Amino acid sequence: MGEKIVLIDGHSILNRAFYGVPDLTNSEGLHTNAVYGFLNIMFKILEEEKPDYLAVAFDLKAPTFRHKMYAEYKGTRKPMPQELHQQVPVIQDMLRAMEIPLLMLEGYEADDLLGTVSKRMEQEGLEVCVVSGDRDLLQLATEHIMIRIPKTKRTGTEIENYHTADVLEKYQVTPLQIIDLKALMGDASDNIPGIPGVGEKTATKIIAAYGSIENAYAHVEEIKPNKAKESLREHYALAQLSKELATINIEAPLEFELEEASMGVLYTEEAFELCKRLEFKNMLSRFECQGPVNRVSENFRKVSDLAEAEKIFETAAKAAHVGFELILAGKRVRGCALCFSEEDIYFIPAEGFISGAYLCGKIDMLLNETAAASTLDLKAQLPFFANHAREKLYDLALAAYLLNPLKDKYTYEDVAKEHMSMMIPSQEELLGRKGFEGAEDEKAVSDCACYIGYVAWAALEPMQKKLLDTGMDTLFREIEMPLVYTLHDMEREGIRVEAAALKQYGEQLIGRIGELETEIYAMAGETFNINSPKQLGVILFEKLKLPYGKKTKTGYSTAADVLEKLADEAPVVSRILEYRQLTKLKSTYADGLANYIAEDGRIHSTFKQTITATGRISSTEPNLQNIPIRMELGRLIRKVFIPKDGYVFVDADYSQIELRVLAAISGDETLIHAYREAQDIHRITASQVFHIPFDEVTDLQRRNAKAVNFGIVYGISSFGLSQDLSITRKEAAQYIEKYFETYPGIKKFLDDTVENAKKEGYVTTLFGRRRPMPELKAGNFMQRSFGERVAMNAPIQGTAADIIKIAMIRVNDRLKAENLKSRLILQVHDELLIEAEESETDEVKRILLEEMQGAAELSVKLEIDMHTGKSWYEAK
Repeated sequence: MGEKIVLIDGHSILNRAFYGVPDLTNSEGLHTNAVYGFLNIMFKILEEEKPDYLAVAFDLKAPTFRHKMYAEYKGTRKPMPQELHQQVPVIQDMLRAMEIPLLMLEGYEADDLLGTVSKRMEQEGLEVCVVSGDRDLLQLATEHIMIRIPKTKRTGTEIENYHTADVLEKYQVTPLQIIDLKALMGDASDNIPGIPGVGEKTATKIIAAYGSIENAYAHVEEIKPNKAKESLREHYALAQLSKELATINIEAPLEFELEEASMGVLYTEEAFELCKRLEFKNMLSRFECQGPVNRVSENFRKVSDLAEAEKIFETAAKAAHVGFELILAGKRVRGCALCFSEEDIYFIPAEGFISGAYLCGKIDMLLNETAAASTLDLKAQLPFFANHAREKLYDLALAAYLLNPLKDKYTYEDVAKEHMSMMIPSQEELLGRKGFEGAEDEKAVSDCACYIGYVAWAALEPMQKKLLDTGMDTLFREIEMPLVYTLHDMEREGIRVEAAALKQYGEQLIGRIGELETEIYAMAGETFNINSPKQLGVILFEKLKLPYGKKTKTGYSTAADVLEKLADEAPVVSRILEYRQLTKLKSTYADGLANYIAEDGRIHSTFKQTITATGRISSTEPNLQNIPIRMELGRLIRKVFIPKDGYVFVDADYSQIELRVLAAISGDETLIHAYREAQDIHRITASQVFHIPFDEVTDLQRRNAKAVNFGIVYGISSFGLSQDLSITRKEAAQYIEKYFETYPGIKKFLDDTVENAKKEGYVTTLFGRRRPMPELKAGNFMQRSFGERVAMNAPIQGTAADIIKIAMIRVNDRLKAENLKSRLILQVHDELLIEAEESETDEVKRILLEEMQGAAELSVKLEIDMHTGKSWYEAK
């Protein structure tokens, strides 16, 4: 026997894949895990079997019946989950796209068709491989028909193989006797009833001894144990029905031509497009000759010869546009990726006569000579360059962020998929989790670098068009791109930390934490683990009988909002809240910051542009934007941040920038007038909302008005305001109503913003930054309500973020343009911190005032508060 055919039980394998593969959905919201798992199993089988023919069988509709009584039992089968049901036509479309024939026939189940075709093919001299998760099919096993049953385990998919001898060894019965075995023991997964009281062991002994249910019934008095004997005697008709249900029809009237199942090229253009739509990235490498992926990869070249590299750089310098990326392994240059046409895609490794310094110099030359250059992570590469013409450079990760700020990463494969309609393998798929630093497969390193270089080149044009179409081209060129250089300068400068003072601060915290522990234990009447929510819940809600106890599966909730409600109920709670704050201060700052002090005595935080949906900058490793300010002991951490000798800190902070932005973009005349008159905005709001003279507003009324002012910016609800002010929800609703009566322009602006967001699907800042609003179309009411609050806030917070970015760029550029030694070293939300040379302090203040106030022309003036000091604490 020579030729081989593989037959797959479509529904069975799809079902197995659905429950074996974690849920996956593509960007359209389509569930894809079953399709993904099915294809992986199919590819594994094909690689192992290397068949000449392939076909897949499906039930034509929901289960058909071989017997009129079948429905009585099949009717108990659980309905197919909707998430699986929607994937059946998808896998069938994929198989058709791969030109794999589907076996379906009205009135017959898939296993009838598999049985029929497998027996026919065996008679025609073929080796047959049947793939199914249904053990009923073991009855088909012979020397030339192998049944393969995939099993999903933690280690991956394993496949059990059965010829005749394998069935006999595993089950102690022949393949055909599997039918009689099922007739006695039943099969819940296939709704074959069997007879009561007979399990697998007893059924196996009976069939091994008597060969069939008919012969067993003929010797029923000999059957042991008695329970099985009585059951067979009483339920023999049921056993016969079960046997009929378990018997596969091997003579179904199916028209099947072997040549239709001939193995051709599975990886067609149509299948490739469907794979892209389903977002099966790592399967696309299978498309050897089809689709743009491998047409591009055919042009990848690794160049290690110095003379050839020289020629490539010379040619690249004359190109209209170059895509590039320094390939970094930690702080080492491993090579560079370069692309300037569909045919010119290179990886030049730093090896032999080609050094990292040589490559950096050549990229520097390119950035000054070529008309335009684009890359995918410019800031990470800037430390390796000496010179660069800023106006010619494009960071496409930043462009991708602007076009979709809701994602958490902007990798080259994501850019390719979203902006080039191209699916390519990711860095992790090619190199593993360690990336370029740990990869040893040189071809994989070269391929990955070439993909990066190609995407950096090819994505520029479509992304530029999208930026223009969305009105964000100016935002990209005039704010986000220049900001890259400002943030790079800040990261390079860092901020000085006095290590001894940091250690002393930690000891101070330890002392106070110890005091709090003693006080808490005394108030509780026993010692316990304060950090254990479970133990703390028992103390507060069972022993001390405090209110507001929320019981969860793991115990009482001791979240911050619960404890804050309890703070007035018992003194121990305020101590616990303070204890939590101080232990976090110690671990995150007193201990944590010490790990980030570099050899120069400074902390060099990393500033991220692509994290927040509103456009705010974030800080990591460490996060210096979360330095506590609410409690004095938290604020004291700022004392450890000091300027270098001969310098002072100058700290400038926008005053109420978001409220000023709200006044400007809403056009509310009352609020604008209040700011133009330089009045106390919270006191005047209290005066107008509560209808009392300005001079008679109490401090409490001002605080309440302040909460409403800032709450409105964040789309606060009456419930949220009632929580903040410890008032009833009705009172909070009245406050908000009176506020909108006072500032009708704000109410109209917020309402219009939400309505426009529902129509357009996004909101925009004054500078054109878009924030998509998919939450507004959510089926869940809470999500939609959250979306409305975000829609109100995003234009305000986003505009404020744009303004602070403009100010940062201008301040940084001015300091350098005027040849000052002073440098911008930190940005925290609406605050800029300058390390100023003492003799330059007045000039620095002038620059901060001019550039921060002049960052935007609004209908209300931007104001800043400015302070100097010998530590960040003093300057703030």
